[in-house]
Amino acid sequence: CVANLTQLMTTQRRFSAFDLLKFNNVNLDPLTETYHLNFYLQYLAKWPQYCFHVHGPHRRPMGYILGKAEGVGENWHGHVTAVTVPPEYRRLGVAVKLMGVLERVSEWDRGYFVDLFVRKSNSVAIGFYEKLGYSVYRQVIGYYSGTEDAFDMRKALSRDVDRKSIVPLTRPVEPDDLD
Repeated sequence: CVANLTQLMTTQRRFSAFDLLKFNNVNLDPLTETYHLNFYLQYLAKWPQYCFHVHGPHRRPMGYILGKAEGVGENWHGHVTAVTVPPEYRRLGVAVKLMGVLERVSEWDRGYFVDLFVRKSNSVAIGFYEKLGYSVYRQVIGYYSGTEDAFDMRKALSRDVDRKSIVPLTRPVEPDDLD
């Protein structure tokens, strides 16, 4: 019932540069990675089709997703750089909606999989991604400022018929080893 109400009261659209001026309630969350203005603008210029946000009544930001396409050959994929929803809008399906949009765009771009990095200590986020069909592909040692490990989680898309992109690696890797 709450998810249906949320769908009726939200608007999803492509992220614009002007939206950056409205996201304080979203970016102030301690679990949200924030970036310099130029970083966001680079994503909006290079991969606008991978950047969306959701807002509610009175145009209050409810969350956003930044992503991109990268790789070559069977490594061509969509990447979730950031997906964030402020605490007051969590558990309403906003993040599920945003992840679904990025996955569909990745399918349209003929990607083999979608990947993302998540702090190894963030069990809530890991559980959320697992419910969406993501699995741990590899552990990246010291990914976050050299002090905290990350999991590279992946979800195979329809183009990866044999699901080769999600076969987990048997040993951790260093950030310099990432392709």
